[in-house]
Amino acid sequence: MLTSGRIVFTDMEQVHFGKPAAQSVADLVKANGSSRVFLMASGTLDRETDEVEKVRRALGNKCVGTFARMPAHSPRSAVFAAAEQAREARADLIVTLGGGSITDGAKAVQLCLANDIKSIEDMDRIRDGVDVKAPAVRQVSIPTTLSAGEFSGIAGVTNEATRVKEMFRHPLTIPQAVVLDPEVTRHTPMWLFLSTGIRAVDHCVESVCSNESTEFTNASALHGLSLLARGLPKAKADPSDMKARLDCQIGSWLSMGGLAAGVPMGASHGIGYVLGAVFDVPHGHTSCIMLPSVMRWNKSVNADRQALIANAMGHPGKDAGDVLDQLIRGLGMPRTLSEVKIGKEHFDRIAEQAMGTPWVPRNPRKIDSPVQVKEILELAA
Repeated sequence: MLTSGRIVFTDMEQVHFGKPAAQSVADLVKANGSSRVFLMASGTLDRETDEVEKVRRALGNKCVGTFARMPAHSPRSAVFAAAEQAREARADLIVTLGGGSITDGAKAVQLCLANDIKSIEDMDRIRDGVDVKAPAVRQVSIPTTLSAGEFSGIAGVTNEATRVKEMFRHPLTIPQAVVLDPEVTRHTPMWLFLSTGIRAVDHCVESVCSNESTEFTNASALHGLSLLARGLPKAKADPSDMKARLDCQIGSWLSMGGLAAGVPMGASHGIGYVLGAVFDVPHGHTSCIMLPSVMRWNKSVNADRQALIANAMGHPGKDAGDVLDQLIRGLGMPRTLSEVKIGKEHFDRIAEQAMGTPWVPRNPRKIDSPVQVKEILELAA
C-alpha cells in the first residue's frame, strides 16, 4: 500500500546561522524596510550582559522600545503589558532576544496588536486561533536556548487565573526570520542550555514516533537528534566550544521540522504542559523527566520507530528509553518527578488536565483515560 500524507510549509522566510546576531538583525531590519523596532529581551541579558545593548546599537534610532520583563511560561499579564508598550511605540517589527518564554510572548503580542486586545481577559477572543486576524507586525527572533519555539507558529501562554497553559496561534505568528548565533548562548545558564536541548530532543523523538510522521519530517528529526546527542555532552564538557553549541542550535532547528509540518507530539509534551503551567517546572526539565518514561510506556506499539531513535543517537540495538535516560543523566538533569518535588498526591490532577492538551490524545499508543496517563506518571515518579 502506498503511503500518503501532507507536508505543511511555514511562513518563515529565512534563518541566519553562525554569524554575529546584532549585525544579522540589522541586515534583516534594513531588508524588511522596518523603521520602528520593538525589542523584547531577557531581563537577565539586559541587566548583566551587553548583548541587548549590542542589538540596540546595531538598530540605532530604529529601536523604539525595550520590554525585558517576561517571566517563565509567558503569563498573560506580561504579554498584555508588552503589547500595550509595543502599541504605544507604534512598532512595525518585534525583535526577540532570549529564551522560549520571550519568543512565545512576542508571538502572542503580535496577535494582541492585530486583534485590538484591550485587557487581559479580552485575550480569550484570540485563544486557540479561531477567527483571529492575521498579524501585521511580524517578528525576528534570536534564541538563547534550545527549546526551538521560534520555529513554530504556536505560542504557549499561561492563564494565571486558571494555571493552564493556553495555545495562541496563527500561521503568521511564526517569526519572519531566526538568527542562530552560538555566542549569545554563552550567557545562558548551563542547566538551561542543556535542559532545553533535551526539549529539542523531545521534539525529534516524538515527531519520529508519531503515527502521523512522514519520511520528510523523519529525515529532519533524526539528523537533528544526532546533532543534539553529540553536541550537548560536548557543550557541557567545554562551554567555550562554539562548534558544539552551533550543532545544538541547528539540531534544535531541525527538531521542529515535524511540528512545523503538522506532525503532532505525544504524551511527553502533553504532560509537560501541565507540569509547567501548574507546578512551574521549566520546559526543558519536563522533557528530561517524562520522555524516557513515555518511550517505555509506548514501546509495545512502536518498537521499530524507537530503534530509529537509538540508532540516530549512536547506540544501535539498544533500548531507546535507556539511551535517552543515560544521555539526560549524563548531562546532570533531573530524571524523576520526585526530584522536582511532585508527589503522587498530584497525579490525579495532572492526568485529568493532561487529557485536555492537544498532544496526549494523539500519543502513538492510544490514551483513552487519565488512568493511562497515571501509568506513565508512575514510571516517572
